[in-house]
Amino acid sequence: MTVLTQSPAKPGSGGPPGGGRRLVELVLRARELSILGALVVLVIGTELANHRFLSGQGVKDIFLNASILALLAVGQSMVVVTRNIDLSVGSVVGLVAFTTGKFASGGDRNVVLVVLLGIVIGLACGLVNGLLVSFCKVPALVVTLGTLYVIQGLDYRIAHGDQIGAADLPSSVLSLGNDSILGVPYLPVITVVVMLMIGYYLRSYSSGREFYAIGSSPEAASLAGISIRRRVLTAYLVSGALAGLAGVLWLARFGTVVADAAHGWELKVVSAVVVGGVAITGGVGTVYGAVLGALLLTTIGSVLVVLKVNSFWQDAITGVLLLLAISVDRLLALRVTKALKQRSLESGVHRDDGAPAPAAAAEATASTTKDEAPKGKVS
Repeated sequence: MTVLTQSPAKPGSGGPPGGGRRLVELVLRARELSILGALVVLVIGTELANHRFLSGQGVKDIFLNASILALLAVGQSMVVVTRNIDLSVGSVVGLVAFTTGKFASGGDRNVVLVVLLGIVIGLACGLVNGLLVSFCKVPALVVTLGTLYVIQGLDYRIAHGDQIGAADLPSSVLSLGNDSILGVPYLPVITVVVMLMIGYYLRSYSSGREFYAIGSSPEAASLAGISIRRRVLTAYLVSGALAGLAGVLWLARFGTVVADAAHGWELKVVSAVVVGGVAITGGVGTVYGAVLGALLLTTIGSVLVVLKVNSFWQDAITGVLLLLAISVDRLLALRVTKALKQRSLESGVHRDDGAPAPAAAAEATASTTKDEAPKGKVS
């Protein structure tokens, strides 16, 4: 019996898979740390200019304002990682906020039922987007832009010009957006829990890594046997469900809801995701970076209010950050590709010094074993 063995690559031999993965992880970590650093500098600078910025209520307001945007960014990240986009999340939030508000104002509704109704509506919207993109092969930009207007029209049809006030809602719903646990509001806690769950899944499970494989190269993912349709559909379902949950939290947070709630938020969500290091071309990024991007954009808005700067500059700064993030993403992608090619060339040089490459050695040994082994007794 012949036993085939393959020695692990030496640290200096530059095995492409492990080395490439470590290099990509290092780049991602550096990008997230740079966002965190920018956030710290921004907060410290504003606190020096206005000592009330980091008051207890000020910090609480920042996290409350960032929670819904960050929750949407988590769902959007899964879609963008697969090289797609979901522009309908803002309209889904508005539809869910008004619909669940109508449902809750009909009596003393249980808050769990309100949350479940919001998630179901979000799932339905995500299902439509996912089916059209994954099975009908319609470009995601076209699909989600179309559903954005369809959902907005449906929202206005349901609203009929009415609005929902906090006085119409049961206390259990309002407490979800205003109460806290151990001094921490419910909204940031919910967002952090969702972020940790999805982040752990994407990083630790093979099915989670498949989302990145699809975004990196759909052709290679298909050849590897990955069900692209199923994963893309799953990404849209998650995005829709989180948009539905965000709609309920919007209702609980603000109490008063009109038909155009969260109007234009789809661009804020995409900006938060891209600024957070998720490549718009797919395959790169984490939900943690997306949440940091949402927190950075929200903090910038709060800083401009504290410093009494015209709100116009918030949109301008967001646009500049978006352009910078895309430019940096492109530069980093080129550097990573160059580094991986260099590593591959160095690995080939080391193998050309007389020792066969591990894969070639394994193939040669397997071929010899097959030729020498008696028929019916190959082992």
